[in-house]
Amino acid sequence: MKKTARIAVALSLAALALTSCGERPSDNDSDASGDPSSSESSTTPKESHPDFKACMVSDSGGFDDKSFNQTSHDGLVKAKEDYGIQTAEAESKSDSDYASNLENLAKAGCKHISTVGFLLGDATEAAAKKHKKIDYSIVDFGYEKPAKNVKGLGFATDQPAFLAGYLAASQTESQIVGTFGGAKIPTVTIFMDGFAKGVDYYNQEKDADVKVVGWDVDKQNGSFTDDFENQSKGQSLAEALIRQGADIVMPVAGPAGLGGLQAVKQADKKAIWVDTDGCVSAAEYCDLLLSSVMKGMDVAVEDAIKSSIDGTFTNEPYTGTLENGGVSLAPYHEFDGDIDQATKDEIEDLKAKIISGEITVS
Repeated sequence: MKKTARIAVALSLAALALTSCGERPSDNDSDASGDPSSSESSTTPKESHPDFKACMVSDSGGFDDKSFNQTSHDGLVKAKEDYGIQTAEAESKSDSDYASNLENLAKAGCKHISTVGFLLGDATEAAAKKHKKIDYSIVDFGYEKPAKNVKGLGFATDQPAFLAGYLAASQTESQIVGTFGGAKIPTVTIFMDGFAKGVDYYNQEKDADVKVVGWDVDKQNGSFTDDFENQSKGQSLAEALIRQGADIVMPVAGPAGLGGLQAVKQADKKAIWVDTDGCVSAAEYCDLLLSSVMKGMDVAVEDAIKSSIDGTFTNEPYTGTLENGGVSLAPYHEFDGDIDQATKDEIEDLKAKIISGEITVS
């Protein structure tokens, strides 16, 4: 599949998801070499399918990224707890590991393999075409013509990001807010688009002039680390945005974004997290997080696995929105008392208007 076609499809899928946050297992099932390893659950499942094996491949961010890999992995853990299945996983250390990790899991007897992230699109498709009796699901990716055994799991993160942009615009003191990404790919820039559009909407409604640094919607260009793992790069980019006057920063960069939060903390500014509720996944930074833009990858993954268990799996893409609860804005946590009720009501009203179609973000 050509790159341009993949990006177009990912944009459409990313424009459409679930929320929840599970727990990491106490025993890490990952093998440092990237080879699959099995795990057992001590909980009593509500169903029992001991012969079914569900597996997962991370992208290079790893399963402890406090972001999309970790939340997706929570779905695998929850499926094991709920349905009494076997699980195995392979943690990718670099992009070159994807194909071999997928092949190892196929040989390990997996009946459903979930992959995490846009970067695994080609490798997942190739594996699915080779192993047609295995069901595959992929987080943050979709195909123009998916194989019968591949299901794309997409999230309309621009919708809650729009709410986050409005929130940031309402709370900034410098009248400048910022965002940066880990890579210039649709599943990252959709957050940045929504955020900037939310700021613009606030400006229109309030006759304000809050500026966004780090992303230009019209030019579709901005600040990127080009790396999802390097926290030093994330810290440097956040520091650059702060030097430009931003007092609220939204990193969209996985683990690299944690470096951005460190810069925000050192500068005594505020931030917004993405993918998960940052006050849960990165609790050490909760005191500077206004909120988080969440997508329920864990629920989407578990539902895809369950459909394979039940024999109802299809290649119809999963698309999640504010309407179906697939994406959401997290609670305000420690800032709940600082954000006035009028602003909270306005954000709830915006959510309702997005759901009704009165406001179209994409």
